[in-house]
Amino acid sequence: MGNHTGYEEFILLGFRTGRKAEIFLATVLMVVYTSTIFGNLTILFITISDSSLHTPMYFFLGNLSVLDLFFSTVTAPSLLRNLLSGIKTISFVSCMAQSYFYFFLGTVEYFLLMSMSYDRYVAICNPLHYPVIMNGCFCIKMVVACWLAGFAFVLYPTIMVTRFSYCRSNVIDHFFCDSEPLLELSCTDTSSVQIVLFVLSSVVILCSLNLTLVSYIYIASAILVIPTDSGRKKAFNTCVSHLTLFLMASSVSILLYVIPPKPSTLGARKIPALLSSILNPFLSPFVYTLRNNLVKTILRKLFDQAQTFMVQKAEKFFIIVVRFVGKGRI
Repeated sequence: MGNHTGYEEFILLGFRTGRKAEIFLATVLMVVYTSTIFGNLTILFITISDSSLHTPMYFFLGNLSVLDLFFSTVTAPSLLRNLLSGIKTISFVSCMAQSYFYFFLGTVEYFLLMSMSYDRYVAICNPLHYPVIMNGCFCIKMVVACWLAGFAFVLYPTIMVTRFSYCRSNVIDHFFCDSEPLLELSCTDTSSVQIVLFVLSSVVILCSLNLTLVSYIYIASAILVIPTDSGRKKAFNTCVSHLTLFLMASSVSILLYVIPPKPSTLGARKIPALLSSILNPFLSPFVYTLRNNLVKTILRKLFDQAQTFMVQKAEKFFIIVVRFVGKGRI
């Protein structure tokens, strides 16, 4: 990054609205971001603490919760600072780091969701061999491969972007350092990197989408031949939430990174990007896990245990206070 020339910091315009609208948006964002942190930490806690959730499906969901925690944190804090304090500047190094981690974590999420669709395919279409195929070692290898693939896919274009000269302007018409608005500011020829970014985005998004859809075609075929209505409903509920959120994420990403943007539409990327980076991590715990009856039962049990623990501690404290007061009177 020491070879670049031009500005040492950028200005993120964010959402150019009035002050009241910015405070309202910051309030909503704060609630959503806090709920995202709480929801994903809850999923992590129960998947680690309860042995009945030590299964491949919840292993992938736990990793997805870690991913969503990081992914939302890449953009939400800087956007909150932008809205509340009015400080819109970001250093060159921070901008490059934000851009890298945004695309790195987004890429890992697609590979992870694709792995989850394979897990559901094996569980429903080949249930007798499921424990053998989706054993612990294989699941760990799949997750590690997802993270390594995300790291490798995004590293080269990020290195290229850091070497460009940015001398046209230092004003980014976005709320984070997205690739396209950032490249618009470069006075270097960026066509080669734009082609690389387009190819990589298309490979990651479209390949994961197609493989996931193929998995669910086989899953749907298997569900239709289940003899009982309750069995079909249970299998359908297990998979429909995964597919719904995946289609939401992929449709937004196709709009942002696969369809070539026009210069006049760059400003319109903010809302879809906000949905992708903030709303999806917020919805993920509720769609994937917190609606699950088993998880609800575990949460009730943990709540009852915590309530019992607090009552016992309160009783002991009350007894100590009563004894202390009684001795004082004597």
